Amino acid sequence: MAEQETCEQFLEGYAQILVGACATGRRLTRDEMESLRSQGKRAAEAGIGLRSLVRAHLAATQAVRLGLPPAAADHLLPAVEQAVDAFAEGHERAQRLAVRQEEAARREFIDDLLYGRSDLGRLAERAERFGLLLSHAHAVAVAQGTDPYDDGSPVTRSIESSLVARFGDRRILITTKDGRLICIAPGDQSDVLGFFAKQAYAATGGGRVGIGRAHAGAGGVVHSYEEALNALDLAARMDLDGPVLHAADLLVYPVLTRDRQAMADLVQSVLGPLKGARGGAQPLIDTLTAYFDTGCVAAEAARRLSLSVRAMTYRLDRINKLTGADPGDPVHRYTLQTAVVGARLLGWPDQEL
Repeated sequence: MAEQETCEQFLEGYAQILVGACATGRRLTRDEMESLRSQGKRAAEAGIGLRSLVRAHLAATQAVRLGLPPAAADHLLPAVEQAVDAFAEGHERAQRLAVRQEEAARREFIDDLLYGRSDLGRLAERAERFGLLLSHAHAVAVAQGTDPYDDGSPVTRSIESSLVARFGDRRILITTKDGRLICIAPGDQSDVLGFFAKQAYAATGGGRVGIGRAHAGAGGVVHSYEEALNALDLAARMDLDGPVLHAADLLVYPVLTRDRQAMADLVQSVLGPLKGARGGAQPLIDTLTAYFDTGCVAAEAARRLSLSVRAMTYRLDRINKLTGADPGDPVHRYTLQTAVVGARLLGWPDQEL
């Protein structure tokens, strides 16, 4: 009964419109249609479902039919069809507008959150609406595939559904930014980010996932997001193995490049002579990279480079002669390995330092 009374307030003028149309069999006028659309819009804004409203219209139609003469009743069904269609159109328009406004508000919040914009107090208030408590620590995972993704893409919806099915109403936010998939979760729930990484890897066809460390506050989300992005960037520049990269495991790289000029000087001083080799410096840098990555096992490094052990040994000897540093000597090894890491981080020798 309460629902019926609620719906009836949005049927104002409906019966009169039907009676007027049925009297002559005419179509509804433009003003009548607009009035019905307006009623539908108001009902949607009040949060009344369309099914309940249609039932109320049918009940009102029955009451009108009982009062119509037989000749006029023959015109009732076409009039009802026009009237309910106009009402539903107004209701649907309002619903679509509400969805667009909600999407716009969500996107604005995501942008402000990940860029650290907006007043932090206001940002924290808005965050609760989207399920985040910024007073707690949060960690961010960023997945990057071969294709760009947005909030409405099937991949995004599939991953979000999987997370909801697995973790229920935990305070998790799935979104996208610049074509990448993003998961923001409480900092003490690493299982959420691990599951997201697994789902994203599968859904993106083997994409990579960077996971930032947990940090507190609104600024902490930005910090963790930037760490995740930097992890992805490092993976690409350093050709790191593995689909999931944790920023906590890569802290040595930012330390090495904190003083960029000092690192550039080291690279130039230690590896600069390799430019004089036949074929340039890059093949020899790749040789050192494989050698260090295999724990200085020449046979395994040769296999990775598709070289014979003899060719590998020749290259290592050539590096020793050009640089004056022996890759097999523990004292020289650290300097060479640091210089090789610096060269990869700085893009040398392709880029001038």
